[in-house]
Amino acid sequence: MTAALRHDDPPSLGASLRHAQTMTRPLMLDIMHGCRRFPSLGQSERTARVMRLIDAEAWTDAALALMELEQPMWQVRRIAYDEGEWHCALSRERELPDWLDAAVEGCHGDLAIALLSAFVEVQALAAEASRPSVPTVRPAPDSLYEPVACENFS
Repeated sequence: MTAALRHDDPPSLGASLRHAQTMTRPLMLDIMHGCRRFPSLGQSERTARVMRLIDAEAWTDAALALMELEQPMWQVRRIAYDEGEWHCALSRERELPDWLDAAVEGCHGDLAIALLSAFVEVQALAAEASRPSVPTVRPAPDSLYEPVACENFS
């Protein structure tokens, strides 16, 4: 598993978001544990802003600030409220028509949880994309194999 998602498994984090009624501080901190850029020292002003928003329980603003910090290439494409649920779509190409865009969507009765559901999916996609296409395999040392130096060049 990648270093970005080693602490929290994306399906369990996604499931906990789906089953949550409202956003809470522990749930937000669980999401932040999977973030790679959040604890970086060069972003201290931005990370402090996210923490202030969490302390103020401004969950939607904190979710948007965390998304901007962690995945700056992804932006909110659509936020809609329909039949008691918020539907949020994140996209890398907002200018494309809907039918051409590969947006990641999340939905929930709480706006912040809907945004973070889509964000967790984006994080999983980013972790999948950063994984090498060819797995690395280390040869198992064979006790019967011994390298031999042979200098017969004839």
